[in-house]
Amino acid sequence: MRFLNRVYLTAALICLATLCHAQEGDKPNVVLILMDNLGYGELGSYGGGALRGAPTPNLDTLAEEGFRLTNFNTETQCTPSRASILTGRYAIRTGNASIPISSSVYGLVQWEHTIAEMFSELGYSTAMFGKWHLGHTEGRFPTDQGFDVWYGIPNSSDEAQWPGSPDFDRNVGGLIQPTYVMEAKKGETPKKVKIYDQKARSEIEKELAERAINFIEASAEKEDPFFLYLPFTQIHSPILPGTDFDGLTGNGHYADVLAEMDANVGRVLSALDDNGLRDDTIVIFTGDNGAESNEGHQGPFRGKLFSPYEGGLRTPFIIRWPKNIPNGAVSNEIIHGMDIFPTLASMVGGKVPDDRPIDGVDQSAFLRGKSETSAREGFAIYIGQDLVGVKWRQWKVLSSAIDNAFTPEPEDAAVSNYSVPRIYNLLSDPRESKNINISSTWVRWPAAEIVGQLLKSFQVTPPIKPGTQDPYLPNPNEIE
Repeated sequence: MRFLNRVYLTAALICLATLCHAQEGDKPNVVLILMDNLGYGELGSYGGGALRGAPTPNLDTLAEEGFRLTNFNTETQCTPSRASILTGRYAIRTGNASIPISSSVYGLVQWEHTIAEMFSELGYSTAMFGKWHLGHTEGRFPTDQGFDVWYGIPNSSDEAQWPGSPDFDRNVGGLIQPTYVMEAKKGETPKKVKIYDQKARSEIEKELAERAINFIEASAEKEDPFFLYLPFTQIHSPILPGTDFDGLTGNGHYADVLAEMDANVGRVLSALDDNGLRDDTIVIFTGDNGAESNEGHQGPFRGKLFSPYEGGLRTPFIIRWPKNIPNGAVSNEIIHGMDIFPTLASMVGGKVPDDRPIDGVDQSAFLRGKSETSAREGFAIYIGQDLVGVKWRQWKVLSSAIDNAFTPEPEDAAVSNYSVPRIYNLLSDPRESKNINISSTWVRWPAAEIVGQLLKSFQVTPPIKPGTQDPYLPNPNEIE
């Protein structure tokens, strides 16, 4: 009898060990939701919601269930932010420090290694539904950079205004064409689905959510781990809500779009629940930079899109991974968008390239509650090719004043560059209105250290030049 008991006990322990090993080896799914020009103060959990005319119950619940950051930072424009998130590198390294203005060829060279390629190497199914803005020519689409499928727009939503504009001439030397909603699978040439005009612009958010839900359901059925990148097109101009949300709030189109955003995110989260994937999925919700229009709300911060002030840099960030990330946690520690790649790589057992400079840092210990502090103390701030400042701890050192891309505030309307950098204490002065250079000149030294290390790395590995075409390979003597 004792012998049998020992046999049963041994068998039970083997089964338990096998089960535990399987659970530890399981790869979590990842859903990365990125909003376009989402102001810091739009969500209820960030001081907006009902105060902005549009409650955000789904996103507020997500914040309660996960970790909410109040000091998540991005690059200050759409293209640079997306480049840094997908590569883990300063956008200036990749040749994407600005939105495409001067060159018809732009985006990520094929040599860049993206987060989607990292997931593919681990056997994940990868999908992207939404705005790319990292290339619109052959070899520069999402399915050239690690995504199995893509449906969305190659560039930005302001192009939806072209086809209906009375002065739009699509035959000017063959250079200017209306943009299209496109669809592609890896290995195939992307297909033009329909012209991205204002009608399509109002429809696309619903389409993106539906595609995401279908992908989740198909992945659940196949029991394959997946990476879903969902860069919605709102809240970029033109501000056009879908038919189901037009006039819903009674507070104007901007509030209608906020309500639509929350509803679509809620639908995606429900799909995870309905398919039993909630506990096995890392969900990240964030934005690419500050608000674009005067209607956008940046909370207590100054500046918007294109600005080196906090309103241009900070955006909401919520991450949920049940049983792995603490519920209801909130922190004001600094994290940057380029940290997402190495952090997720650590969480899923992936690899970050070691043949090039990676500026992002692994924040998994911090986000999982194993460290009270971020692995990052600061970062350099670029506007296009120009280094305009440094953020370090609670301090900001700025050499230029830009409140947004369109209308500088009166006090700085005539100022482009400061002869002496200005210093702000972001805790006591979140509006960055009180220059304390005289009393806090010491801040220049740690700030200068961040810049010095970055510029030194450029000497070893020069940044890729904007407009560089494929094939591209760095000089082997220029790789760190």
